[in-house]
Amino acid sequence: MAAESSRTARMIIDPEYRIADIDKRIYGSFLEHLGRAVYGGIYEPDHPQADEGGFRTDVLGLVRELRVPIVRYPGGNFVSGYRWEDGVGPPERRPRRLELAWKSVEPNRVGTNEFARWARQAGADVLMAVNLGTRGVDAARNLVEYCNHPSGTYWSDLRAEHGYREPHGFRTWCLGNEMDGPWQIGQKTAAEYGRLANEAGKAMRGVDPAIELIACGSSYRAMPTYADWEATVLDLAYDQVDYLSLHTYYGNSDGDTPNYLARTLDMEAFIREVAAVCDYVKAKKRSKKTIGLAFDEWNVWYHSIEPDKRQTPWQEAPPLLEEAYTFEDALLVGCMLITLIRNADRVRIACLAQLVNAIAPIMTETGGGAWRQTIFYPYLHASLYGRGTSLRPIIHSPRYDSKDFADVPFVEAAAVHDEEEETLTLFVANKDADSSMPLECDIRGFGDYAVVCHLVLESEDPKASNTAARPDAVVPHSGGDAANDDGTLRATLGKLSWNVIRLRRRREPSLP
Repeated sequence: MAAESSRTARMIIDPEYRIADIDKRIYGSFLEHLGRAVYGGIYEPDHPQADEGGFRTDVLGLVRELRVPIVRYPGGNFVSGYRWEDGVGPPERRPRRLELAWKSVEPNRVGTNEFARWARQAGADVLMAVNLGTRGVDAARNLVEYCNHPSGTYWSDLRAEHGYREPHGFRTWCLGNEMDGPWQIGQKTAAEYGRLANEAGKAMRGVDPAIELIACGSSYRAMPTYADWEATVLDLAYDQVDYLSLHTYYGNSDGDTPNYLARTLDMEAFIREVAAVCDYVKAKKRSKKTIGLAFDEWNVWYHSIEPDKRQTPWQEAPPLLEEAYTFEDALLVGCMLITLIRNADRVRIACLAQLVNAIAPIMTETGGGAWRQTIFYPYLHASLYGRGTSLRPIIHSPRYDSKDFADVPFVEAAAVHDEEEETLTLFVANKDADSSMPLECDIRGFGDYAVVCHLVLESEDPKASNTAARPDAVVPHSGGDAANDDGTLRATLGKLSWNVIRLRRRREPSLP
């Protein structure tokens, strides 16, 4: 009996253990002019399901299903060499350009206005990026004027001339992308970038004082510039920016699943460290403003790296970064979403990179169908059910050690309480590849709540993928056994499983 008890995960969840109200933008995504993300992804004029603007309605339907609240655009590495003026005006007069970031040809058939139209159809806001690689203050402020100013000026009237009389009103803007990366066009030192971000931000806010600005953090946690970059950039641009960006991708190229699934410990440490640097600069400046975090690139990325090296350069929309995601990838994506939810007090914006075809939950065939990858499902569940207040679960879980990590909990969880709808949602992952895990959760603080569903994503084959031929090889089912027994929620967490347990307050029957 003692041995069985030691293999039980225990949690306490109480409505008083509040972390923060969740900003819905943590369920954002990303579309870059990269591979088939735009051309052949969201946009394919010759497709039988294309609308009058050339956008695939089947893909739009899947994006709407995800309820994506905001989409970062147009990059990414792409933005550091992008002339936004190339993508507006009559399409037949737009130039074709060599696109250096991804060694492709950019036809500029989709640009700012077309993307704004697509985003409205998708029900998403646009997280717009400006080029601070090859360009700077002038191009950035002109783009804000083109997009957001009502009328009566050169750039706003040009937008109207292009067929968009009403301003787009983009609220949130990225000040460049990964500017410390040696792969970036126009790479800069922290001092160079911090000064430029400050001056560009000043000019952009001069055009539209209501916008929010995201400064680039280090490209990833292992960069030699890490932490010093963040401190220097914020020291120079603190008053002009609202958020600092974080980027990370994980992979399992060595086939070590326990170590792979432990990588959310790295993500957790990354968030805490960057928040600490932000708060250091806040203290140094005696500022009343707290910088938020924008985790505006995150995902699994490793399957396509070698095949991409064999692509011929200077193609239009080549098949780049087309990851075939496995079930274990979906489990890690779920754990990354749990990490974001548990840090909702600081992470206000996050973007799963990307949305269609390139490192994406949605895949398409040119001229053919579209399907949901394995990672679609945890992203869907979090976006649908992860809106409300993030609660801090007290978790006691069996643990393991892996190659790079020690004391890794087998069970990770996040809890979201929607007070208005009187619902409680638990997102729970079991990383144990050998056996299921009993879960006991004290939820007495919620009173009379009943389980309404227990969704499970699992697979006997951790390497199983969804494909065009087998789009439903890995799909969730509603056969979980969660039940509330007088304030104790009990459930069985299958081995290597993603679980979504939804509870709702029992309502008194209405009087006749």
